[in-house]
Amino acid sequence: MSTIFYAHWCDVPEAAWRWPNFSPAEIACRGTGKLLINEPALDRLQALRDRLGKPLIVRSAYRSPEHNRAVGGASRSKHMDGAAYDIAMANHDPAVFEAAAREVGFLGFGFYPRSGFIHVDLGPARQWGERFPVWATAFAAETPPARESLAQSRTMRAGGAAGVATLGAAGVEVAQQVLAETQTAILPLIPYLDTLRWVLIAAALGGIAVTIYARLDDWRRGLR
Repeated sequence: MSTIFYAHWCDVPEAAWRWPNFSPAEIACRGTGKLLINEPALDRLQALRDRLGKPLIVRSAYRSPEHNRAVGGASRSKHMDGAAYDIAMANHDPAVFEAAAREVGFLGFGFYPRSGFIHVDLGPARQWGERFPVWATAFAAETPPARESLAQSRTMRAGGAAGVATLGAAGVEVAQQVLAETQTAILPLIPYLDTLRWVLIAAALGGIAVTIYARLDDWRRGLR
């Protein structure tokens, strides 16, 4: 069966939905919530999403006949067959999108540059509207930012050392106060604790300095 109708998209069994980058709510009629699953059309939509490697913002997919009339759609609109999609171009180069859509099997194309979307459907082969103007600058390639491995991160190690040393210094100071007030028998230890506290403070300052240096060095090398 190539088409399945549901009175509301909420009625779609989870096991019956096999298009991972889309949801029944996205494909359902915006006006009524009804949903006609057109499997060949959805297969092509998923293939287009896979080919482009970035989200497709679906402005309109299936339209019930009553909703299609309400929005002024064509009397024989492919949207009523669940075989058409209006896709926003906010995150796509229209020329690249069109080429990819043709490659996966869409045949009908409507161009709406003023509204910012392209209509695609299963055919027959035709097109209408004025194409989007050619962009002076193409989309930059989307590459993930470089990140340090946490296990090898200088900023993590230095920051952690600074944190531990700071907490240690604070703990020593508290211990000094407690001993001074309640443990008069071991007052000779107080000076040594004071020395330890200053050593830990120095370690904390050293860790902070290393963290700042590592961060600036990462920026210089383009790792941040």
